[in-house]
Amino acid sequence: ITSFTTGSTFSTNFRSMGSIQVPSYGPQWVSSAASVYAGAGGSGSHISVSRSTSFQGGMWAGDLAAGMARGLAGMGGIQNEKETMQSPNDRLASYLDRVRSLESENRKLESKIREHLEKKGPQVRDWSYYFKTIEDLRAQIFANTVDNACIVLQIDNACLAADDFRVKYETELAMFQSVESDIHRLYKVIDDTNVTQLQLETEIEKNHKEEVKGLQAQIASSGLTVEVDAPKSQDLAKIMADRQAQYDELARKNREELDKYWSQQIGESTTVVTTQSSKVTAAEMTLTELRRTVQSLEIDLDSIRNTKISLENSLREVEARYALQMERLNGILLHLESELAQTQAEGQRQAQEYEALLNIKIATYHRLLEDGEDFSLGDALDSSNSMQTIQKTTTHRIVDGKVVSETNDTEVLRH
Repeated sequence: ITSFTTGSTFSTNFRSMGSIQVPSYGPQWVSSAASVYAGAGGSGSHISVSRSTSFQGGMWAGDLAAGMARGLAGMGGIQNEKETMQSPNDRLASYLDRVRSLESENRKLESKIREHLEKKGPQVRDWSYYFKTIEDLRAQIFANTVDNACIVLQIDNACLAADDFRVKYETELAMFQSVESDIHRLYKVIDDTNVTQLQLETEIEKNHKEEVKGLQAQIASSGLTVEVDAPKSQDLAKIMADRQAQYDELARKNREELDKYWSQQIGESTTVVTTQSSKVTAAEMTLTELRRTVQSLEIDLDSIRNTKISLENSLREVEARYALQMERLNGILLHLESELAQTQAEGQRQAQEYEALLNIKIATYHRLLEDGEDFSLGDALDSSNSMQTIQKTTTHRIVDGKVVSETNDTEVLRH
């Protein structure tokens, strides 16, 4: 809470003695006092500024009027008022010269006041450096946001590629399992074929032996010797041996054909399995690399997000701090503008009072010139002792840089 109290006292001394006098507005004394109080912990502060300015103007008495007053006082009365009013043109000229000199002094004082206000007035700080810093931070945040978007896009592309490789891997794995199952079935068929071949060979040998034994038994049981003049019969054992050789050759050929066929099938299946295994291995390696890339990109994304969050927090803190400073400075500026407006109004009021007093003195001068015989020394002395004092007190109450209340007290004192 900030409180400003400004007090101003203006005094005007009006003297009228036989000739026209003008008030002097030269500053006689200026005093100011200031006190600052801050509460514990910085929870509140109270600033009180008090200024008291007193301006006293006195009527300038001409040498001719002073001599006339002393002469009249010494003689005890006015003997010849017409003699005291001689040379009115000279006195009017001196009065106008005095007015011009006072106006010149007034202009000089106004120029000095203006220069003082320009030097000691409120200064507008240059915030361009901080604006440049804020713009740089915003540019960094924008660049980080763009990089973040690019990284997110790369992560999405990597995820899509990983999904494609996963689908390809699953497809190749299913094909590999299917081929492997076919190979196992073919191995089983080969085993079954070998078993069947062995069974057939065993049965052929068994049947051959049984037929040979049956024929030998028949020959032995008959006991007959028949000699026929006929061509020599064929040897049954040789025939059986030839048949057995033929069957063996046929079985060997079938076995070789089966071995060749299944060897070819197994070779092709092995080639396919090897190719698929190499593809699966490459896909697994690619998938592992993509997973590592995704993990590294996720780590980079987290770090960039944290950096972005910290920069945003810093930007918000800077903006809040500068907003508070700007609000405080705006409050001080408004207060100074109000004081400047009051000072200007006070100056205008003093100028109006000065003009009014000048008009009064001119009217008094004309009255003295026209009705000189009605003027007495007692009236001049009474009017010379009259002094008017105007005291004005202005109190401003400022909370958080804003003017919340304003109090004006004006008091007119006569002496």
